[in-house]
Amino acid sequence: MTYVIRGLGLVMVAALAAFPACGGEHDPGPPPSTRVADPSDVIDHGLMIALAQAKNFHHKAKVYMTDGNLTAATASVRQILSLAFPKGAPEADDVRNDARALLAKLLMSQGQLDEAMRTIDEGLAASQRESFFVANLYTVQGELHETRAAAFDAAGDSVKPSAEAERRAAIRSYDMSIQINERLQKKLLEER
Repeated sequence: MTYVIRGLGLVMVAALAAFPACGGEHDPGPPPSTRVADPSDVIDHGLMIALAQAKNFHHKAKVYMTDGNLTAATASVRQILSLAFPKGAPEADDVRNDARALLAKLLMSQGQLDEAMRTIDEGLAASQRESFFVANLYTVQGELHETRAAAFDAAGDSVKPSAEAERRAAIRSYDMSIQINERLQKKLLEER
């Protein structure tokens, strides 16, 4: 109990010391040199519109997926890839790579493995920098290689070397994803 009272006393002393004495003229000093930024000062409206559109197409795709309408979900995700972003916006790459990863998974679930792989390859070729979303493209690429390996396994012994090659390719893709994420994590830790 005495620790609580002593602690409250210290808090009150600190609070009183923080406030200037009352009763006299107070010189407010010069006006503050900083101001709160207005959102229009910082946010590119074209970027905000593109991001909002991408978000809505993504939500729409999720609803279609829930309903089992994979064709409509695929079409909705493809619309994200056609959005116009302001030139040089790094968010554009992130949004497109996120959409490509989802699109590839949708195509994979519909048995369109070659189209899914093309979608991933396009995203990797167009990427300007390493990011979580690029790492995720490699993860989905690994999943595609695993799916191909399973298909070769199901086809029989005559394609056994192909199944093994796909499994090795899957491991390489996963390793790329791991390496990118490790570099990103290291960079974040260094910035702190």
